[in-house]
Amino acid sequence: MPWYVYLALKQLYSTWQRFFFTAISALSVALGVLILLIVLSVMGGFSQKIGEMTQETQGDIQIRAEQVIADPAALAKVVEHVPGVAASTPFAQGFALVMNGDLPVFPVIEAIDPATVEKVAPLQKYVRIGSLDDLDDDSVILSSELAEQIGAGLGSKVQVYSPAILTHMLRADEAILPRQLNVVGIFQIGHQQLDKSTVIVTLRTMQDLYDLGGGVHGLNLKIAPGADVEAVTRNVNQAMLAAEGHGLPRVQGLWARSWKTVNSDFLWAVQLEKSMMTFILLIVVLVAAFLTMSLLLVLVLKKTREIGLFIALGATRLQVAGCFCLQGVAIGVAGTVVGLSLGFLALHYRNDVIHFLLHFTGSEEAMESVYQFNQIPSHTAGGDLVTIVVSAIVLSTLAGAVPALLAARLNPVEALRNE
Repeated sequence: MPWYVYLALKQLYSTWQRFFFTAISALSVALGVLILLIVLSVMGGFSQKIGEMTQETQGDIQIRAEQVIADPAALAKVVEHVPGVAASTPFAQGFALVMNGDLPVFPVIEAIDPATVEKVAPLQKYVRIGSLDDLDDDSVILSSELAEQIGAGLGSKVQVYSPAILTHMLRADEAILPRQLNVVGIFQIGHQQLDKSTVIVTLRTMQDLYDLGGGVHGLNLKIAPGADVEAVTRNVNQAMLAAEGHGLPRVQGLWARSWKTVNSDFLWAVQLEKSMMTFILLIVVLVAAFLTMSLLLVLVLKKTREIGLFIALGATRLQVAGCFCLQGVAIGVAGTVVGLSLGFLALHYRNDVIHFLLHFTGSEEAMESVYQFNQIPSHTAGGDLVTIVVSAIVLSTLAGAVPALLAARLNPVEALRNE
């Protein structure tokens, strides 16, 4: 080991006082790394969670139109021949009045084709009570909080009033009874808005409720593993344009959008907030670097005579500079390792800590209403991890470079005369 490397490491803990100041410098770097890791991981978790939720409930690509798609089978035949498309399933959406006894709610109705939906969206994994296989034209699956709100459970019968039923009731001279559906399942996705206001029915039930005939509102597509979702989306749009009028009935406003496009506003907002938080929190690491620089500057002033002696004995100015610069590197590496260890530990227990604090402050419901998730997501991207490590070590190295340059510029004769 070169003498200047040994001396650099030795000076970090040569005395208890010196070890204390070194530990404070490393701890300041660790706190900056800790905060950066937690914030970037949580922000990345929100982006990943919304992506997974969209893909697992709506597929990778969604096809919609400005009017009802009257021949979904013909459309499915066209898009399933596009390279990269693995499967498709039709869907319909709308609002309705759902009642259990005298308790009304106005949820979103998601209509699916039970025969094909699992090929595109694995909804069964979200069904907590009952089974998706039990869903038929006379039954319904309720979201968990909606079922609790109206007091419905497995085996309950709910009444459904759709806009079409209400229109017929206003126009007809006779009373039209609501559609009675049997509850065969309760699902929970983990997103507050979806869990509070969603019901799932079969496509044929929805077609009856909304007078769609054999039409649907769109198709959800699943792409092959490894396929580029944006490229496949462009190919799907080109295929639909080419097929219109040649076997595919013309539908106004027919267009395919990837899950990234559907959630572009949310993803852009999260990315902007993530970038701003990264910039702001890097200041914490910068402050830690200034603390390290101050500590090393004091050391240079205290070691002036020793530095002059090293140069007089033949040490090069580069070696003297390296002795102090390496101390900044060592503090940066130690702080980064400690910060990452504490950060990953905090992320592992993040939900326990957050729920304890929110329960203690009484603001748990407020957080769920704002962020819509009942669990704090986390995802540490490789790029974010590299940013954290490189930033902490580079700033610590630069903090050591200033005292190192000062030490290297000392005149050996004047340094030896220093008292």
